[in-house]
Amino acid sequence: MDAVDQAILRRLQRDGRQTNRELAEAVGIAPSTALERTRALRARGVLTGFHAAVDFERLGRGVQALISIRIRPQSREAIESARDGMAAMPEAVGVFVVTGNEDLLVHVAVPSTAYLRDFVLDRLARRKEFVDVRTTVVYDYVQPVEQSELPAAGTRESRTSYS
Repeated sequence: MDAVDQAILRRLQRDGRQTNRELAEAVGIAPSTALERTRALRARGVLTGFHAAVDFERLGRGVQALISIRIRPQSREAIESARDGMAAMPEAVGVFVVTGNEDLLVHVAVPSTAYLRDFVLDRLARRKEFVDVRTTVVYDYVQPVEQSELPAAGTRESRTSYS
């Protein structure tokens, strides 16, 4: 990945609907080069798709929560099965396989706290392989565009600093 590829990725992360001509102009390359580079990024699996950001509140799913799940037996098959099962649920926004005390962290968006309670008690807590289910309600969720973009390699933004 060179600087041109990184610039293309940053622009597409900001707006995946821009035309190839707009992309080329913003990056400072010819439209044919932009198209070739974008196709190459897709062929290499760097670009996996284009997605729309949605407002869950306006979709009637204004309550969000993070659900931590511990699975037993702790095996690849059990964890992958649980991961795939959770990802298939319409309430799931994201599913993460994590380290630590839990095995999965599931981000859900649901219509109400009553729905969330029923979802956790009736659909998760009853599963025998889920030995611990903990729910944290999200008060507010903000994802600025700048934080979702890929920082350029080797720049100050791409390094973690604790000072």
